[in-house]
Amino acid sequence: MDFKDYYKILGIDRAADQKTITKTFRRLARESHPDVNKKKGAEERFKEINEAYQALGDAEKRAKYDQIYDAYKSGGVPWQDLFGRTTGGPGGWSTPGGVTFEVGNAEDLEQIFGRRGTGGGFSDFFEQLFGGLGGAGGIGRTRAGTRTREQPRLESVIEIPLEDAYHGGQRKIGVPEMGRSFDVEIPRGVRSGQTIRLAGAADGLDLYLKLQIAPHRLFERTDDDLTLEVPITVSEAALGGEIEVPTLDGKITMTVPAETQTGRRFRLKGLGMPHARGGARGDLYVKVKVVVPTGLTTRERELFEELRKTRHDNPRHGLLP
Repeated sequence: MDFKDYYKILGIDRAADQKTITKTFRRLARESHPDVNKKKGAEERFKEINEAYQALGDAEKRAKYDQIYDAYKSGGVPWQDLFGRTTGGPGGWSTPGGVTFEVGNAEDLEQIFGRRGTGGGFSDFFEQLFGGLGGAGGIGRTRAGTRTREQPRLESVIEIPLEDAYHGGQRKIGVPEMGRSFDVEIPRGVRSGQTIRLAGAADGLDLYLKLQIAPHRLFERTDDDLTLEVPITVSEAALGGEIEVPTLDGKITMTVPAETQTGRRFRLKGLGMPHARGGARGDLYVKVKVVVPTGLTTRERELFEELRKTRHDNPRHGLLP
């Protein structure tokens, strides 16, 4: 059984970070995809790249692969034979160079794989030993338990404004990794973390757009509810009145009752985000903030002085001992 150097297959240094590995895989996958590259051997190269990415694209699987890699590079005892005996104590195997493997329990691996040197090659060996090359675009399981090989997928995190999540509809979305834009149908009420799949959009590969909703300058979102802080004047707070309030559908008018205090919240039912599955909508909560005027005229100062002389209540009563 020949060792497979997945770093060499992807053409990257072993010290490469996960971001570099993913970026390299995407480039190579586009170049060698059978729907794009009709040259002889492209399909096999595509499968080889995909297999390498399944081992290195996941940090946990990469760490386990690196154990085999170290054994292979250390020389001495053939690396395949290191997995046929338990020289590293219970639960592990060690190389003459001091590389220790902690792979499950201390069962003799010949009982797991049969005789060493047989089987379907290195990828099957790695798959059985470390739990498979599964994950996005790798080996998976059907409901019946049969292993299948899925197509690799490209992913990109896309930020959209709250207004797009509110109204939904078709938008042109730029994907920086590909240097291209796509017409994407945004579902109404979509939330951060949800994914949209564009089948075959990335040169034959499926493109998955993970959406993030950008922070809004006015509205704060909690599930399907929105909260908005609205400033009101001292006279509006004291005497009450009608004020204009922005919503994602335009302005509305709401009534502020007399003697409203800073921080009071008003619920406007059904003016929040649409539910992703249709039906009712979330609510809009309006939190008022009383704003003290600045730049008072002489007459305004006189009126406030008169009010101070007229009112003798103390809002700090009971605050201090």
